[in-house]
Formats: sequence, structure tokens, C-alpha cells
Amino acid sequence: MAATESNNKTIAKNTLFLYFRMMFTMIVSLYTSRVVLQYLGVEDFGIYQTVGGLVGLLSFVNSALAAGSSRFLTFELGKGDDDILRRTFSTVLTAHILLALCIVIVLETAGLWFVYHKLVIPDERMDAAVFAYHISVVAIVFHLVQVPYNASIISHEKMGIYAYTSIVEVVLRLLIVYLLTIEGFDKLRLYSILSCSISILLFIYYRQYCVRNFNEAHYKPFVDRTILREVVSYSGWNLFASVSVSLVNQGATVLMNVFFTPSVVAARAIANQVNMAANQFINNFRTAANPQIIKRYAAKDYDGSRNLLILSTKMSYYIMLALALPIALLSEPLLQIWLGQIPDFAVVFLQITIITSLFQVFDSSFYVALYAKGRIKENAIISPSIDFIAFGITALLYYLGYSPVVYSITLLIAYIIQGLVIKPVLIKRIVDYSYKEIFNVILNCLNVTLFALPIPLLGYFYIMRTCSNMYVQFFFIVIVSVICVGLSSWFVGLDKYARDSVRSLVKQKIAFSFNLFLKKK
Repeated sequence: MAATESNNKTIAKNTLFLYFRMMFTMIVSLYTSRVVLQYLGVEDFGIYQTVGGLVGLLSFVNSALAAGSSRFLTFELGKGDDDILRRTFSTVLTAHILLALCIVIVLETAGLWFVYHKLVIPDERMDAAVFAYHISVVAIVFHLVQVPYNASIISHEKMGIYAYTSIVEVVLRLLIVYLLTIEGFDKLRLYSILSCSISILLFIYYRQYCVRNFNEAHYKPFVDRTILREVVSYSGWNLFASVSVSLVNQGATVLMNVFFTPSVVAARAIANQVNMAANQFINNFRTAANPQIIKRYAAKDYDGSRNLLILSTKMSYYIMLALALPIALLSEPLLQIWLGQIPDFAVVFLQITIITSLFQVFDSSFYVALYAKGRIKENAIISPSIDFIAFGITALLYYLGYSPVVYSITLLIAYIIQGLVIKPVLIKRIVDYSYKEIFNVILNCLNVTLFALPIPLLGYFYIMRTCSNMYVQFFFIVIVSVICVGLSSWFVGLDKYARDSVRSLVKQKIAFSFNLFLKKK
């Protein structure tokens, strides 16, 4: 019991660290994105997103290996074998270094040919685009080698370091905004160099932190073949999934550039930035909870692992709903307030993408059960196949002349299938979850949505007809939506035991703060 309370406190503390980081970085990032768009212009902003997307598309192997590295480091830490942990870290870091070299070769040959011959880039901006591409390759190398260090920080649940580092990062990105005002430099080239410099500095900082605080992070250039075989075997099944993720994200960016203009790419990138900012809320909660789910499973506390996953799934959905509802209703005024100018298709991209995120909650949360068990073969075949089909259908529809929005629609359908059908079946058959508890989670979230939806919708139609002030409309709908989702989550989404636990926790925090105040007096 004491261990469970300690673990819950760890999750709560880490969640607070991550939310502090998120609130600060989200506000600054949205501001810097607006200014960067203004200085680069829609066209150069779209070009940078395209060449960066091409580089990211070819790093799918790293995504697979990163997932395996994080899982095995966390699992070995849960088992408590320091020697195996050290050997695991050195093995996965060596693998990432070799992988980085291979990816650079591919990017600077086949990838560079694709930039020159396939991407839609104005002739007068081709030289700047190629320069930005080369710089993006340098940045991806440091990102690849940084992965094992990030995995170690997450495995040790030292989430506070992300809060502090993110403050430094956003300050540096604010500095980039200032430097972009300097005349005499090509803005796209300058932005590429400065962004790459931040990636290098972050790699250096994370490495130094890990070396000073974690014994296993003292790297020795060797490979334990047994460990590498296990990691590669695990990652091999994840490789197919990583390819599909790259297609869904970076591949879609490149595909849009082939059929449309950089301005359409910029519109999708803007919608994704808002969606990513919203997803940080649930990602922070999951980042704090997932290591505990895995460690409890490694320690054979299967009930504790299952209960924590179910709770984290519901809480993630409630948080996402509180964000998705006002964003979907207020996409146009939100983008207008944020950017001043709204590229074509940005509003509808954002609306469909934020709704998709609700179904991604189930897909991502249920996957953690498979991840903890180390049995991802079936998911690595089925779910990516759906993504490939969605991507292929989109390419065909683009070829036939359909709107760029069709990709967002096909992706929404794909995540509905994966989150509500594929993942429930897999965790039932592989991790012994019951259909009843899975159905209860989904039904619970659906009920919360149905109870929370009517008043914000009525309020939206009322305020739009009676008030012409965009800021009043925005804040009215946000407040009404958050209150309705909060009340619906409390009375419909949480059972009596969960509500009592929350009340007890709040009372303890108030009493602690009051006693601390009296001591200072």
C-alpha cells in the first residue's frame, strides 16, 4: 500500500513538472510560430516544413529503435539489474550512432535527388530550400543520437529536467524570433541554422545530465549481441508501425507538396501545431504514468498495471475533450487571434485533426498494455496496414483532383478503427484484458461527451448571433466548454471511489499549504 502511494505521488509530481513545462512552452511556442510565419512568409514556411518532413520521413527506422530502447531501459530498471542496464544503454547508443550514419547517406543521395526533381518549390527559392535540407540532415543526426539519453531520463522518471530544459529551449526560440529581424540574411537559411543550433545544444545538455546522474549513461563503444538481438527483434516488429507513422506525419507533408503548393503545406503545419499543443496536455500525463504501468507489469503486479492504464486512459480522454471541444467550435477565431492571417484550408484541417485526437487517445493508451508486455507483433502488422491503406487512398484521390482535406478525413476513419476496434481486440487476446472493462472505458468516455456537448453547442449558436466581438465569443465558449466537460467528467466519468480520492488529495494539499503558511507566520 505504501509503495502504491509512493508511486502515485511520483506520477503526480512528474505530471506537475510536465504541465509546468507545457504551459510555459505552449504559450511561447504559439507566439514564436506566429512571428516565424510572418517573417518567413507562407511560402518559405511551407518549404521549410516540406524539406523537414522529407528528412523526418526517412528517420522511421529511428522511431522503431527508439521505442525498443525506451522499453528495454525502463524494463531493466524495473528489474533492478544495474549491469544489464549499463550494457543495454551502451548497446542501444551504438546502434543509434550507426543508424545515424546510414540515414545521412540515404538522405544525401536519394533524398537530395527527390528535393531537386519531385518537390514543388519555386525556382528562385530552390537554393535556399536545398540549404535548409542539408541543415535539417545535421539536426536529425543529433536528434537520433540523443534518443537513448531521453529514454534514460524517462525510465528514471526525472521529468523535472524536461521542465527546466524546455524553459531554456523556448527562450532560445524567442531569441531566434529576434534574430530573424536582422536584415541582410536570407530568412529561410538563417532560420534553418538557428533551429539546428538549438538541437545541438539540447543534445549536449541532455548527454551531460545523464552522464552526471545515471551510472548506465557512461557510454562504452561496444555491442552486446544478445541485448541487441532482443532490442532489434522487438523494434523489428515496430519498424512497420514506424513507417506508417512517418507516412501519416512527414509523408503527408511531402505528398501535399507534390500535388499542391507550399501554402497548403503551411496550412496543414499550422493546424498540426495547434493540435500538438493540445496533445501536450495528455502526453504529459501519459509520460508520467507510462513508466509506472511498465514497471508494475515487470514486477508482476498485473492488476495494478491494468488499473493504472484504465484510469490514465479515461483521464487522458477527459483532458483531450476539454481542449478539443472549444478548439473545434472556435477554429476560425482561434487562428485569427493567433496568426492574424489564415491560410486556405487551415480551419478545416484543424477541426478534423482535433477530432481525430480524441480517438487517438484510445489507440495510444491501449497500446501501452502491449508495449509493457513486449508483444507488439500483431499490432505492428494490423495498425500500420490501415495507415498504408489510408495513405494510398489519399494519394489516389489527390491524383484524381480531390481537395487536400481528404487526407484528414481518411486519417480520422483510420484512427476510429484502430482505437475502437483493433486495440481492444489485441489487448483482450494478448494481455488478458476483458471486453467488459474495455467497453466500460469507451462507454464512460462516450457518456461524458454526450453530457458535456449540448450546452457548449447551444452557447456557441447563441453567442455567435448575439455578439460580434471575436474575443468575447472565444472566451465565452472556452469557459463554458471547460466547465461542462469538468462537471460531466466529475459526475459521470468518475465513480464514487475516484471522487473520494480526489477530495482527499485536495484536502491534504490545502491543509499542507495552510500549515506551511502558518509556519512562515
